[in-house]
Amino acid sequence: MPIPEDVTGEEIDKDVRQELQSLPKTLADDVARNLVMVARLLDEDPEAAYGYSRVALRLASRVAAVREAAGFAAYASQKYGEALAEFRAAKRMTGNIDLWPVMADCERGLGRPEKALDMAGAPEVHKLDKAGQVEMRLVAAGARRDMGQLDAAIVTLQSPELAANSVQPWTARLRYAYADALLAAGREGEARDWFAKAVEADRDGSTDASDRLAELDGVEFVDVMVEDENQDEEESDVDVDVEEREGADVVEGADDARDGAESADESEKKD
Repeated sequence: MPIPEDVTGEEIDKDVRQELQSLPKTLADDVARNLVMVARLLDEDPEAAYGYSRVALRLASRVAAVREAAGFAAYASQKYGEALAEFRAAKRMTGNIDLWPVMADCERGLGRPEKALDMAGAPEVHKLDKAGQVEMRLVAAGARRDMGQLDAAIVTLQSPELAANSVQPWTARLRYAYADALLAAGREGEARDWFAKAVEADRDGSTDASDRLAELDGVEFVDVMVEDENQDEEESDVDVDVEEREGADVVEGADDARDGAESADESEKKD
């Protein structure tokens, strides 16, 4: 797959670069450049990111960072079986349990919410950092919703992290998930309050909490570009109507003039 010339491979994380040092330099550079493309495209074009990840995987399948990148690319492309296999491989190579929550979410994607809940109660969860534990809580709540257990999902999300006033990287998503679960349970008033709290914490626009809040408040947003285009079309239609009327007037005037000229000619002949 083509890689832009400005991508050198030096852009990758230093820890990943260190992992690639086990490879010959030319090969390490090729893998690094493909990993850069995966990172660049993961959000905006998951399928393209997946393609680059497969190239990197073909070149260096024994590098844990490559297996992890391939896992995230497959996950973003909703290829949950492949993603789970890659995450498991990366975990075996490193012994790191940071991927535990996303592995559980892959189980959800595969239609196995019960397995995701089993993982949420596993000893590995206690080894996660705070961000990982919050992520695991979000996955567990999602699994409860998959199983139609709305009240249990709401209870699962109720935690010190949800109640905290301080804003952490996970705060907006946690509040959003809680608001969404409340709304699904028919508790609209509470949901509105929590969507508002999610908006306060969502400094980088990682959720659509503001849109959900506006929807609950009955606010409709007007697309200015579409409105301008419609106005231009209306003005164009008016201009066409005017031109057609003016053209009709000109034709009618010409007909009147011609009729007048013919009447005059006939009068002269009679004289």
